[in-house]
Amino acid sequence: MKILTGAQIRELDQYTIDHEPIASIDLMERASRAITQAITTRFESTTPIVVFAGPGNNGGDALAVSRMLSEKGYIVDAYLFNIHGTLSDNCEKNRDRLKSEGLVHSYTEVTSNFDPPKLTQQILVIDGLFGSGLNKPLTGGFASLVKYINQSTARVVSIDMPSGLMAEDNSANNSAAIIRADLTLTLQFKKLSMYYADCQQYLGKVQVLDIRLSKEYVKSIPSPFSTVDAEYIRKNMLTRDDFAHKGTMGNALLIAGTEGMAGAAVLASKACLRSGVGKLTALTPRCNTTVMQISVPEAVLAIDQENYYSEAVAADEFDAVGIGPGLGKQEGSALALMSQLQQTQCPVVLDADALNMLGSHGTWISQLPDNMILTPHPRELDRLASTTCHSDSERLAVARDMAESLRAYIVLKGHYTALCLPDGNVVFNTTGNSGMATAGSGDVLTGIITGLLARGYSRKNACLTGIYLHGLAGDIAAARVGKECMMASDIIAALPEAFKAMY
Repeated sequence: MKILTGAQIRELDQYTIDHEPIASIDLMERASRAITQAITTRFESTTPIVVFAGPGNNGGDALAVSRMLSEKGYIVDAYLFNIHGTLSDNCEKNRDRLKSEGLVHSYTEVTSNFDPPKLTQQILVIDGLFGSGLNKPLTGGFASLVKYINQSTARVVSIDMPSGLMAEDNSANNSAAIIRADLTLTLQFKKLSMYYADCQQYLGKVQVLDIRLSKEYVKSIPSPFSTVDAEYIRKNMLTRDDFAHKGTMGNALLIAGTEGMAGAAVLASKACLRSGVGKLTALTPRCNTTVMQISVPEAVLAIDQENYYSEAVAADEFDAVGIGPGLGKQEGSALALMSQLQQTQCPVVLDADALNMLGSHGTWISQLPDNMILTPHPRELDRLASTTCHSDSERLAVARDMAESLRAYIVLKGHYTALCLPDGNVVFNTTGNSGMATAGSGDVLTGIITGLLARGYSRKNACLTGIYLHGLAGDIAAARVGKECMMASDIIAALPEAFKAMY
């Protein structure tokens, strides 16, 4: 599914108005009915409601919702902020209708001074001040109102976007002047900023409301941002021929583990094997031999004579190579890594300590061969880029630039893991949960992607299928054991069920 900018959504609104056709005020009425339905489903009619409406169309939605809730027996106090005496056409129409019907408990139009109502924990605040069209931080009275709402004990539902939060880039925003909602009822699509970890504190729970904007126009709108879904994964899953044997199902190499870090090699190896690869060779130091042979008897072991990865190995017979889990950061390993990359022709996944070694040798990253797959978490990306990003939008921009300049596939890990492609496009994953924030989860992902590559998936589809199934297995594991109790091995145990769900 595409992720559209605020400007594109406004274009989509207008196209729907012109081609459905439907009057603009009627489209607002449709959206307001969906918002009202979502509110009445969650909150009893005895809940006292305070509505804050801004002067634009977000305020128009809020006023229409005030009217509809009043019709359903809710006690609603509505405040319209008309500071500059300029309301949008639809906001003005909804104000006049609200006043003429006279059902709302109280209506106040604020033009100068504002005496705010007392907001207790029994009250539900509906935030309709500003929506996805905002392009600069809130200041002055609106910033003060936001702070007042945030300091109260009232529950808050935001219409489309928490007021003050911008739809795309919030790196220069004022965090103190953004509504902290308990629930965000966003219209038609999640906005780009809703996929950033540092914006989650403002959103609360997010519910997407379908207001039937033109699907035809959505198909025609170009966007570099999208999400991957089950339909895409199912369509691109490879099938296993009835006459397949291990020699036709891919041959993978994992270079993982150092002294004291055998667990990372075990987890990556098990995940790789669970991903359908025909044969796996694990290159690990001699000190890990016993652990590996007992834990993963299906893997063929290649033994490094040192207690760390010290020498590149021939990779001609392999269909994919994964490097990094638990590898350590010895200088000898760093030299072996670069030698390995220079002589390896098949697809390569770089993770964990492989990324850390690249980050500690500033110029090496520019020497990477094309089409590498890198799987950094946020801090690893910062080290790779030799920078400190101050927001998730800034970090994603860095990852996109790096993917384009290196002609690489960068899997930026997080709740909504983002695959940055060499062509500048970005695809967000939608599976997974916070229980996966545990040691070894990334090693599992490396194993999955390496296994899928060896199986014959393209780099793009190995990454997308890998992150989707990794997250889906995490969701299955969370349902089994709970988020608090999850371990990386629980994700591996759930992989068979995740794979089965996609066939």
